[in-house]
Amino acid sequence: MFWVVLLLMVLNWGVEARKWQVSLKQVERMSWWRAFKATLTGVAFAINTPNRIGEYGGRILYVHEGNRIKAVSLTLVGSMSQFLVTMLLGCGGLIFLLSIPDSAKPLLNAGSYRFWIQLMLYIVSALSILGLVIYFRLDWLVKLFDKVPPFSKLASYIGVVEELRFFILLRIFSLSLTRYLIFISQYILMVKLMHVDVTVWQAFWLISVIFLVMAVVPTIALAEIGIRGKVSMEIFGLLSINNIGILAASVGIWAINLAIPALMGSLLILRIKIFKNK
Repeated sequence: MFWVVLLLMVLNWGVEARKWQVSLKQVERMSWWRAFKATLTGVAFAINTPNRIGEYGGRILYVHEGNRIKAVSLTLVGSMSQFLVTMLLGCGGLIFLLSIPDSAKPLLNAGSYRFWIQLMLYIVSALSILGLVIYFRLDWLVKLFDKVPPFSKLASYIGVVEELRFFILLRIFSLSLTRYLIFISQYILMVKLMHVDVTVWQAFWLISVIFLVMAVVPTIALAEIGIRGKVSMEIFGLLSINNIGILAASVGIWAINLAIPALMGSLLILRIKIFKNK
C-alpha cells in the first residue's frame, strides 16, 4: 500500500506537469518531460515561500525569457482551476460533516457546530459559483483590469489568458480534478495504512474538508506539516480516536508529496547552476 502511495506521487506531479504543458501551449511548446522537471523545480522553490508562491519562479526557469511573464499568468489559471476543484469538493465535505449525528460529537456544542459549518458552506458555495463564472470567462477579467486605471498596466501581461478557449479551460479543469482524486486516494491509503478506523467514503469527505481548510489558510509549506496535522486530528477526530495514526498519515502525505519532490527539484536546480557556471 505504501509503494502505491509513492507511485501515485509520481502520477500526481505528472498530471500537474501535463496541466502546465497544456496551459503553456498558448505561448510556448514544451515537452512533457521538460514540464515535469519544471514542476519539480517549482516545488523546491515553493517549500520556503508563503502559500507556495515561489513555485512560479521555479517553473519559469524552463521558459524562454520573452515568455516568462505570460507563463506566470497561465500558471495562475492552472492554480485557479485547482483551487476551484478544492472548493467544490470541499462543499461536499461540509455537507457530509452536517450529516454526522450530534451523538458522534459529544465534546462539541452541536448548535454552534452546525451554525459555523452551514455558514462556511454558504460562503464556499457562493465563492465556487462566482469562481467558475470568472474561470470560464477570463476575458471579462482582462477587460475589467484594462478599465481600472491602477490595474490597466497588468492587462497587457495577463492578456494571453484571453486566448484560452472554453475547451482548453475545461481540459485544464479536468486535469485539476484528476490530480485532486489522485491526491485524495493517496491520503485514503495512508489513513488505512495507519489503521484509522473510518470507511473509504468517510475518509474521502473528511479529507476534502482538510484540503479546503489548507487551501484557504495562509501558510508556508515547511510549517504546513504542523497545521495540517492539527487540522487532520480535529476533523478525523469526529469519527476516530486514533490520533497517532491520523497524525502519521498527515505527516506521511506531506513528506511524500512535498518533501521528496522538493528534494528532487533541488537537485535539478543544482544541475541548472552547474551548467550555467560551465
